[in-house]
Amino acid sequence: MVAQLATAQMPKWAEKAKKAVFSIVTYDKDNQIKGTGNGFYIDANGTALSDYSLFEGAQRAVIINADGKQLDVTSINGANSMYDIIKFNTPVEKKHTNLTLATQPAKVGEIVYLLPYSTQKAATVQSGRVNAVDSIGNNSFYYTLEMKTGEKLVSCPIMNAAGEVLGMIQKNADNESAESYAIGASYGAALSINALSMNDGSLNKIGIKKALPETEEQAVGLLYMSANQMDAASYRTLLDDFIQQYPNNYEGYIRRANLYIYSDNKDNYKLADNDLEKAIETNANKGETCYQVAKAIYSYQLSKEGQDSYEGWSFERALSLVQDAIKNDAQPLYIQLEGDIYFAMGKYSEAFGSYEKVNQSSIADASTFYSAAKTKQLIEGSDINEVIALMDSAIVKLKKPYFSDAAPYFYARAGILTQAKKFREAVKDYNTFHEAISGNVTALFYYEREQAEMQCRMYQQGLDDINKAVEMEPENLDFLLEKGSVHLRVSQLDEAIATFNKVLAKDSSLAIAYRMLGYCQALQKKNKEACANFAKAKELGDTVVDQLIEKYCQ
Repeated sequence: MVAQLATAQMPKWAEKAKKAVFSIVTYDKDNQIKGTGNGFYIDANGTALSDYSLFEGAQRAVIINADGKQLDVTSINGANSMYDIIKFNTPVEKKHTNLTLATQPAKVGEIVYLLPYSTQKAATVQSGRVNAVDSIGNNSFYYTLEMKTGEKLVSCPIMNAAGEVLGMIQKNADNESAESYAIGASYGAALSINALSMNDGSLNKIGIKKALPETEEQAVGLLYMSANQMDAASYRTLLDDFIQQYPNNYEGYIRRANLYIYSDNKDNYKLADNDLEKAIETNANKGETCYQVAKAIYSYQLSKEGQDSYEGWSFERALSLVQDAIKNDAQPLYIQLEGDIYFAMGKYSEAFGSYEKVNQSSIADASTFYSAAKTKQLIEGSDINEVIALMDSAIVKLKKPYFSDAAPYFYARAGILTQAKKFREAVKDYNTFHEAISGNVTALFYYEREQAEMQCRMYQQGLDDINKAVEMEPENLDFLLEKGSVHLRVSQLDEAIATFNKVLAKDSSLAIAYRMLGYCQALQKKNKEACANFAKAKELGDTVVDQLIEKYCQ
């Protein structure tokens, strides 16, 4: 039988190796002790392993090393709740001791040693035999040991005869069992943070700061993934860490500048400006950096909407920066921003020139043609048919079947077609818009479509639409007046009179309602009532009614 407590001389490496093992104390959000346990260092950089359950729900943690010194856990480097293991970092001491990972797994029958946490010079090393070795993928292993362990030994290291760490003792369902289990240390060492870690439920249950991914590409990805999922303070900490670790990557400076800009604290504007300048200084790709800084200033100026803004952050500066980017590398995306800035400045001819270049490039899509159409529409003297042609090009870029993302383009073209008096084509676009968003439209939509339908003599459709508009907003007097007008247009005089009376019941000061009501009555040969309403309309300031008075009231 394997002795549970070795009475023989301990291995030569144990005296030094025991200094790599430490005690851990975790604290909850109220700074109360959550739990205590063990852990051990696996490299010279302060990287360590312990059990995940000790950290779950913790807001901070400290270790007490073999010399009795307390150190903070500075970051979480990876976790797996299923195998109950976590990797983390602490500061590195001058006399830092760490265990060396075994390059080969233990074999069945091999004698292994458990190294407990101890602040005493003499270390009691417990030994046992390997009963089973199971592969869990990626050169990682799970061990079944002929060794009795208790709760106080959870997360202590299992060593081979050469003094290399094989695994970490895990919780045992039965403290009296003659068997114990260990997760391979190589599995814990391979744990990492990546761009998708923001969605890791295990990591999200720990309040301690998470480390950055080990590669710059993954770290940038984490910035993108975290932007809308972290509160401002946590994201600021992440950005500070990123800038410290990757000082030559402009992403950190640009993103931290934007965080400062939209912090509602004007004192942060100078910090933001410093970061924007630093981004330009540090990044070798001047074109991309100037573009990003220009975009940040442009977005800031748009948000101010005419309010006082930080000195130097103007559309003119943004334009100068993006034009520097274009000189460096004439990317279509940069030219698109140039057009957007010109548009914001009210320089529509220049904006249209930029958008035309974009529409001849590889990034041309529905949105770029729409930008050109909207700009063309605002240039004085433009031909409306040229605007329609640009909208046609935008819609050609859309993929069928049309869904909600395509709907705005049809709605916009419908309005332009109505302006061009191409009412039947406009109705078709309104219909496509309605279908693309599954009929989830407002009362205003029905009102606008009705206007086009009436112009191309689609009377029944127009009446149906204005009725829907009134049904959705029964207190809207414009809709009620239009409903009365449609009834009048199709000679439904009784319905028109009833509608105008509803309008006047809601607002008796509307001259147009009296005039329209009087006109309906005049058509019914009720001149006395009609003339009384004409007189009321005139009294309220209606000048159009004079012609009706002359015709029906002489």
